[in-house]
Amino acid sequence: MNIKKITIVGMGALGVMYGDFFTKKLGEGSLEFVANSSRIDRFTKEGVLCNGRSCDFTLVDEEEEGKPADLLLFAVKANSLESAIRSVKNKVSKDTIIMSLLNGISSEDIIGKAYGMEKIVHCVVQGMDVIKADNKVTYSQFGQFCIGITENTLDKKKRLQAVIDLFDKVGMPYTLEEDIKRRVWSKFMLNVGVNQAVMIYEGTYKTVQKPGKARELMQNAMKEVIILAEKENINITKEDFDYYVKLIDNMNPDGMPSMRQDGLAKRKSEVELFAGTVIALANKYKIDLPVNQWIYETVREMESKY
Repeated sequence: MNIKKITIVGMGALGVMYGDFFTKKLGEGSLEFVANSSRIDRFTKEGVLCNGRSCDFTLVDEEEEGKPADLLLFAVKANSLESAIRSVKNKVSKDTIIMSLLNGISSEDIIGKAYGMEKIVHCVVQGMDVIKADNKVTYSQFGQFCIGITENTLDKKKRLQAVIDLFDKVGMPYTLEEDIKRRVWSKFMLNVGVNQAVMIYEGTYKTVQKPGKARELMQNAMKEVIILAEKENINITKEDFDYYVKLIDNMNPDGMPSMRQDGLAKRKSEVELFAGTVIALANKYKIDLPVNQWIYETVREMESKY
């Protein structure tokens, strides 16, 4: 397999950042965004900037047929996943490789149900401080991909190797994971902690980098994910916990995670994806996880005032 054409669905912070990166590395014609006609019209009218530079992206209508992607990246929020799955229906062939950049632990299964799990190469993106405000995307830390497969079939290995070859070609920072599910759950642990704590305390990464109630909330929420991971036979260790706390401590203090950005924009957050998922799994195993329960109720109350 050889990846020559990349399609991204979602023109949020991550989509624009990676779209800009691939376009610069591979040149025009190598990357496109797929969207409906209204989104294309809006982009044409407003444009988008990445770190102050105008992005000249190719946008194609979701109704276009006969031009499937070699690599399809989902870069939408969880509450837009179902519509994104419908938007890319003409971009998926039997050879298309699909990667989800979404937070949480469920998007690959949802996409795989629609288009086949055999097409999925699992990934986690972490360490970036990218922010989108209106049509402006900014970042100082690019972060990295963590990539891997959950089944060692020949087809899966070929798809993973194609991604590795692409990343090596363009200089994409990445780590090849032997246990990608552990990494996915570890990133979920991070998001459950930092996204929700920073939103509730209406701050930035600095808010949880210093001792205090916000940092305690972040760490206690993360520890509840470890309890669930054990129930799910996912081996998250104290070393994983310490690694992700250190990762946050090294982030740009003035940056902020996606949920805080949602709060500032007065839009619904991904609390269902984080605390909501924790609560659902807690109910499944009949255990009490009070920190995320409190977080869920608090965020819902905050959002009711928008």
